[in-house]
Amino acid sequence: MPRHAAPAADVVAAARAGEHGALEELSSRTLPLVYSVAARAYPYRDDVDDIVQETMMRILRGIRGLERPEAFRSWVITITVNEVRDHIRRRGRRETTGAAFDAAEHRPDPAADFAEGVILNLRLSGQREESLRATRWLDEDDRELLSLWWLETAGRLARAELASALDMTGHQAAVRVQRMKERLHTSRVIVRALAARPACGELTRLTLDWNGAPSGLWRKRLGRHVRQCPRCVRHEEGMLAPEGLLAPLALLPVPAALLAWRPWLSAGTHAAAADHAGTAATSGGGGSATAGTAGTAGTSLTAKAVVAASALLAVGGGALVYTAPWSSPSARPATAPTASRPAPAPSPTASASPSRPAPVPGSAVSHPSPRPRYGSVVDTVDSAPPPDRPPAALPHRPQTTVTMTGLKKHLDGYQLVHRGDTVVLRGKGYFTVHWDVMYELRPGLLTMPSWTGLRGRLFHVASGGGHRMDDRQPGATAGGTWMGNRQQGLITLPPGAQQMWQNEYYYLDGSVTLHLNETQADYNLDVLPSSWQETADDIAALPAPHSADRERYGLVRDTGRDDAPVPQYTTRSTPTDAGTVPQRSVVS
Repeated sequence: MPRHAAPAADVVAAARAGEHGALEELSSRTLPLVYSVAARAYPYRDDVDDIVQETMMRILRGIRGLERPEAFRSWVITITVNEVRDHIRRRGRRETTGAAFDAAEHRPDPAADFAEGVILNLRLSGQREESLRATRWLDEDDRELLSLWWLETAGRLARAELASALDMTGHQAAVRVQRMKERLHTSRVIVRALAARPACGELTRLTLDWNGAPSGLWRKRLGRHVRQCPRCVRHEEGMLAPEGLLAPLALLPVPAALLAWRPWLSAGTHAAAADHAGTAATSGGGGSATAGTAGTAGTSLTAKAVVAASALLAVGGGALVYTAPWSSPSARPATAPTASRPAPAPSPTASASPSRPAPVPGSAVSHPSPRPRYGSVVDTVDSAPPPDRPPAALPHRPQTTVTMTGLKKHLDGYQLVHRGDTVVLRGKGYFTVHWDVMYELRPGLLTMPSWTGLRGRLFHVASGGGHRMDDRQPGATAGGTWMGNRQQGLITLPPGAQQMWQNEYYYLDGSVTLHLNETQADYNLDVLPSSWQETADDIAALPAPHSADRERYGLVRDTGRDDAPVPQYTTRSTPTDAGTVPQRSVVS
């Protein structure tokens, strides 16, 4: 299990009982997440180590008051966010909205600014540097949200955990994230406009009485200008979506000094965890923390300079950065031995097994045909069939009803929109997954969806909708497909991924959960009930010119037997992070 993953329920339960080993493991798995949230949400890097220490103390002191172990990660994030807020209040920072800016000189110390230090130490270039500079223009609540959204974008948090940490519903969190992204976009344009040479004359006059410190008030003033100025508005051109820039900044490596010296795991802390169980801020449901602060660790790191320097290096050059699931060694399919890697010698067991007698020339030797084995056929990358090739006959499998359970109802099924959205399917019959790639909103590399917790059998029976997503889009400019174009951006697939069609058809006999694993590229999935007849009708519909919006006939994948293809990225287990499902289809 990766260090950033949620601890197992039995570990949380043992920690609640005060078991030393469980408290050690809980601390090791929790520390990187706490450090990453605190370092990004808190604007001054010199106190981050203190925030982490106090947060870990609160977590271990309050662990016995956590009633639902499955809510552990949400509870941890909530405590961390509250600790950051408390430190900001104690430092005397004013809220950065409305008249507060008019009443105060907001002059943060540049030497203590986290984003500025990152840029100076790492010499980040281009749009990543612009994005980090733009964070200085955000209000404190937006910086707090951005620190969580960074982790969500990189697959370290689910949207439900983000919402829980902010005490919001999923819909409220989605609205907050969208507004924060809009303000971040405005801030990026401001950063570009202020750095442009020659400078805009009107912008120069507008900033004559500005003290040079980014603030929410000046973001609003300068934002109005850059949106209305024909010269400044051009700085939006070529601006990449922030997801693609921020995803690699996912999880910060914990500084060595903080790892080596952890006062919250001292004998005194263990005693405090046992003696003061329930006194720390926890909710009855285990999903949030109350106001108030725990006592400090009683001492501080003597190597704060090491911690600060490590925090700076963490953002761009640390080891614990987001790695796409398809690039991990465990996700790669096995390959045949090459000349540079000789095949292993036969095992003694294999060499000792009796061999079949060689057939006599001219004699007929019959061998029983192997029975089709479920899951033995792997979906591999395939090319598009000729547009005018009619599909083969679709085998008819027995069907009753497939029921669905999800968050967002859509027509007769459900829609998956955000990373972590799921739909659970149960029953026997056909259903459709309709693809909607949002290249105009957020292009980039697409993290494919995955299927987990499979019980029974699941087949990929057909592809339709009139086109593959890499087909030419009617009315599009040269090179424009359903995956994007040069003007608005392109969405690309990871190596080994099968190009999806507009509609993908599946047959289920059992139960399975479909996950949307959105990271960089934006896409939605509509999961809808279907039938054998609806599937057969769609794939057999005529392509253009008979049907102007259809590029080609559909494709039958079902053999009618157990060796029919199964969906890509399927597992019978339920991993903590569905995005880490091995990128292959074998499920037997």
